[in-house]
Amino acid sequence: MAITLAEEIMLLSLDDESGSAKQRSAAGWAVSGGILLELVLAGRVSVAGKCLELTDTTPTGDELLDGRTALIETWLRGRKQRRVTEWLTKDQAKAVGAALESLCRRGVVVEEKRKTLGMFPMRRYPEADGVVEAELRERLRAVVVDGAEPDTRTAGLIALIHSAKLHRLAFPDSPRKEVTARMAQVADGQWAAENVHAAIRDMQAAMIAVTVATSTAVATAGS
Repeated sequence: MAITLAEEIMLLSLDDESGSAKQRSAAGWAVSGGILLELVLAGRVSVAGKCLELTDTTPTGDELLDGRTALIETWLRGRKQRRVTEWLTKDQAKAVGAALESLCRRGVVVEEKRKTLGMFPMRRYPEADGVVEAELRERLRAVVVDGAEPDTRTAGLIALIHSAKLHRLAFPDSPRKEVTARMAQVADGQWAAENVHAAIRDMQAAMIAVTVATSTAVATAGS
């Protein structure tokens, strides 16, 4: 299977030279949302309103997606559905690690283990194959900067990046105002079947809800 939406978001967040993740928390929400969208597109999960439902446990053949399907099944604990926000909150941090492991398996990045101050372990993920990211950024640029019509996967990716406010990671050298406006236009456009479009809309609402709640909790704790 081609590189997943979650891996694409993770790749955009990694510094090419140091291999460290930028905007890791926000990227985590988008990575977790990217996995859910892949499962929606694969017909394994449905997202409607505020709820997530597992509809098919047949393996997709992708280790990242199949691993998350198994985790969702366990998390549901026999229930038909649970809130999307609950899953995103549970999966946000772990999804980052899972996406990085998948990128390593594909040979796109390599894992480097170091110690800071000689004591504290640290992991970085510099690129091993820059072609994948270059092609990804060109695809995004064609739609957002040049105005090309997006396919379903690219539009979904743009919607997730827009929801998590990762505009600068995707387009570090482009005018933020214009990029944000175009990404919002793509996110709101009728670029997919209604069930997929509705799933993206509902995931965007869930991501905004959890990120606002998290930011509020952090601000309250620090006051």
